[in-house]
Amino acid sequence: MNLKPLGDRVVVEREEAKGTTAGGIVLPETAKDKPQKGKVVSVGEGRVTKDGKRRELQVKPGDVVIFTSYAGEEFKLDGDKKVLLMREDDILAVVG
Repeated sequence: MNLKPLGDRVVVEREEAKGTTAGGIVLPETAKDKPQKGKVVSVGEGRVTKDGKRRELQVKPGDVVIFTSYAGEEFKLDGDKKVLLMREDDILAVVG
């Protein structure tokens, strides 16, 4: 499935949570923290400003980004692949 976000929305594939601690303790699925870092998969066309012009997004597909902890909505694509759909405002920084 190809997911094309609208407006100023961005599709992000979240990084995998670490399965062990620094000391080597294996964490169960319920104890893992969800990473706040991911890779941009696709972006919308941008927000329409008050004067009717479209403002392009500052991120592009392939960028690694850091986002807020409760950003976006999680969706399953093609079986078990999970992605986040969020607004560009939820992205805090581009890593790079």
